[in-house]
Amino acid sequence: MSDPVADSSARADAAPGGRTFLLYRDDQGRQRVLTLADHDVTIGRDPEVDVPLVWDVEVSRLHAHIQRLGSRWVVVDDGLSRNGTWVNGHRISARRRLEDGDTVRVGNTLVTFSSPQTTEDDAVPQTVTATDVAQAVRISESQRRVLVALCRPYKENARYATPPTNQQIADELFLSIDAVKTHLRALFAKFDLDALAQNQKRARLVEIALRLGIVTDHEL
Repeated sequence: MSDPVADSSARADAAPGGRTFLLYRDDQGRQRVLTLADHDVTIGRDPEVDVPLVWDVEVSRLHAHIQRLGSRWVVVDDGLSRNGTWVNGHRISARRRLEDGDTVRVGNTLVTFSSPQTTEDDAVPQTVTATDVAQAVRISESQRRVLVALCRPYKENARYATPPTNQQIADELFLSIDAVKTHLRALFAKFDLDALAQNQKRARLVEIALRLGIVTDHEL
């Protein structure tokens, strides 16, 4: 598995003029460059995607995509890939903001993200991102099951959905109501929702979980 990031001069020569681009090598070791515009970029083994890694058998047909959010870019893996997506050696969950020089690994292929603009933002104090918050909050597998059940009515952005009751969650997960209450209390505490009114906590928890990508559409 070759590393396209190793030679910084190759990155500089690949797309001059301060443009944002992806750099990777094909199965013959030839350098490939894809300049990023405003639209999402798909990565996978399907020949029709934007970054077609048809030779890499560990890449899913639609593995991940790279999305522009404002002036920044994020890599997104909503759980569709079998082997996951890795950034700088760490497997991502849902999405991860990309910085200039980051290495994205899908299957056995390394893709370099190059964006000189991101380095210009270093002088500005960084805002804590949703991804940072999501990674900082650790929940148990049991708590995650309850959280997913709580979010399920909101699948496909249902506009008029309401969170399920404790009884409905208990019935779905074959838990006691007391167990559901215990897990929800722990989740409210972890996301600093204890100060909210009781009837607001569930909807707010769902909003946070979906906005931060802690619960993905694929899980619902």
